[in-house]
Amino acid sequence: MEGVAVQGLFLWSRRCCQGTSGDLAPLWSGPGSYTVGTMSERFDCHYCRDPLQGKKYVQKEGRHCCVKCFDKFCANTCIECKKPIGADSKELHFKNRYWHDSCFRCFKCYTSLVNEPFMLRENNKVWCSNCTAAEDAPRCKGCFKPIIAGDQNVEYKKMVWHKDCFTCSQCKQVIGSGSFFPKGDDFYCVSCHEHKFAKTCAKCKNPITSGGLTYQEQPWHSECFICSNCKKQLGGKRFTAVEDQFYCVECYKECVAKKCAGCKNPITGFGRGTSVVNYEDESWHDYCFKCTKCARGLANKRFVCHNGKIYCAECPKRL
Repeated sequence: MEGVAVQGLFLWSRRCCQGTSGDLAPLWSGPGSYTVGTMSERFDCHYCRDPLQGKKYVQKEGRHCCVKCFDKFCANTCIECKKPIGADSKELHFKNRYWHDSCFRCFKCYTSLVNEPFMLRENNKVWCSNCTAAEDAPRCKGCFKPIIAGDQNVEYKKMVWHKDCFTCSQCKQVIGSGSFFPKGDDFYCVSCHEHKFAKTCAKCKNPITSGGLTYQEQPWHSECFICSNCKKQLGGKRFTAVEDQFYCVECYKECVAKKCAGCKNPITGFGRGTSVVNYEDESWHDYCFKCTKCARGLANKRFVCHNGKIYCAECPKRL
């Protein structure tokens, strides 16, 4: 839903005043301003031609009219109740829309929004800030109530819970921000998962009774999921799998990764230059694979190998 946050609005209070010696009592003005008073001189209503002397009247755009004709021909229509906003009524105005002050209420909770911040939403409905926040807030997957600003919450795979609503499917204890194991649509605390779904480590073949992690749907003890070279644990860290071996980033760079024929640095697949260009027995970062003469990037483009060097299709003609 889209709307416009508003910190204030225009309010015109039309109060019939008693004029003397032909003077008119001024009101708050807006588009097409007018004044209301009691006529002390001889004037007729612009519309019905009834005399206005001694009667309430409205002056708008240089014309005098009785209150009845003003309500019929000149008054703005309330966007909420669809009735005219009479000369004796209070009118609220925002972006060419008009309301009686009594009609300017939150569409959701009906709280008056006169002199309050509001949101104008679809179908010209106004909402208070509290209802807007609740309506636009994500819904807790547990209690289905809105999660508003300031609430502690837990997010997982585009789902969100109040912290106290994120509980173990087995023991019903609050998991909150603690460790958990997903199982279909259920979530289990570490203790319940161990007892209900104890698995065998893919490396040592012993049961995983606490902690552990999963890689490619296989369970591992944290102490078994280690770098093949430096033996550091890889849980929660970046690593690269080469056949059945795992390497941390540093060991992969030093021991396994191919060296770029251009910059001579290892091609790791991390960060800039995740794409690799291979030609014969050499490899390049995609941004290093460029013409020896004009330095034009040649990844995914035609190139020529001349005397062991890489050129674009045009430069060998100039050699």
